[in-house]
Amino acid sequence: MNKKLHSFSREPGPDSNLDLIPQLVQTSSAFLFEPERIVPFDVALNWQKDFQKTLMDQPFSPQAVWFLQHESCYTLGRGSDKKNLLFDVKNSPEPLYRIDRGGEVTHHAPGQIVGYCVLNLNLFKKDLFWYLRELEQVLIDVLGLLGLEGHRVNGLTGVWCQGCKVGSIGIGCKRWVTQHGFSLNVDCDLIGFERIIPCGLDKQKIGRLNDFIPDIKVCDVQPLVRESVKRRFKLKWENKKLISH
Repeated sequence: MNKKLHSFSREPGPDSNLDLIPQLVQTSSAFLFEPERIVPFDVALNWQKDFQKTLMDQPFSPQAVWFLQHESCYTLGRGSDKKNLLFDVKNSPEPLYRIDRGGEVTHHAPGQIVGYCVLNLNLFKKDLFWYLRELEQVLIDVLGLLGLEGHRVNGLTGVWCQGCKVGSIGIGCKRWVTQHGFSLNVDCDLIGFERIIPCGLDKQKIGRLNDFIPDIKVCDVQPLVRESVKRRFKLKWENKKLISH
């Protein structure tokens, strides 16, 4: 995906909410995976690739969504600038992965909710700008339920709260089947972000939800994220149960 997909020029009005209500005719099925253990990044990447291939081969098979946490690591989007790494690549303090998503470098760690969505945009809207804004709105809605005001920054992708970036988004897409997704900092250690220029934004502060709501945990936030994704994309969890992977 071209890095330009992570910027946009349309300036929303104060009450417009960008008209981000999904334009779906009906619900669509998706498996929901919520692993209880911390998941290595490369393992989750392979899960997504398998489902993406299945959806490309069988467009009407169930889609897939994961909510999980990763061991500490760094990921570089396609075309990322290594100048945004403040360490020697040959001596990385944590595992480093270059992957096929848009965006620059980011950091994952326990205490951060990562959401991966393998969705068939043929069932939604074949517009990657729309999809990015939808993922932002998922996080903005979650913050609203927590009594926090999440907002966008014009020209950038992600979600901010009280001047700090708390949510990051990076996606990939093949034949309109998506991969990757978003992350939301809940109570993670932010020291890993100090070793990079997150998303290539050297003047943006990184924050987490427990900066604003002391003692909040992933287990408090993840159910809100799950319901926000389900509502925004009108998903029906397959078999009406949560599935471990």
